[in-house]
Amino acid sequence: MTSPASDVPAETPAELLRLRASIDNIDAALVHLLAERFKCTQQVGELKASRGLPPADPAREEKQIARLRALADEAGLDPHFAEKFLNFIIEEVIHHHEALADGRSTQQ
Repeated sequence: MTSPASDVPAETPAELLRLRASIDNIDAALVHLLAERFKCTQQVGELKASRGLPPADPAREEKQIARLRALADEAGLDPHFAEKFLNFIIEEVIHHHEALADGRSTQQ
């Protein structure tokens, strides 16, 4: 049976509800942090495009990946997962920078 106020079964343990609420808050924070990050990378892309700089910077990307892997390890997060996550973000940023370099509009 579900409670009338939500789709949560009445027998759902309070601890599970508390943990899920924490996860929801963390997910919201991650989305807002990613939005802020992409606002910064948008400005970087615009600067690169205006100066004729290449959209990608492999040396910086390599340093950032190493840095993030170390941070992940210190935080008890799988460094391989952190690297995959950062690579996904980097690919998206490069895609936007390439669009800016080609004079195409981007929406981040």
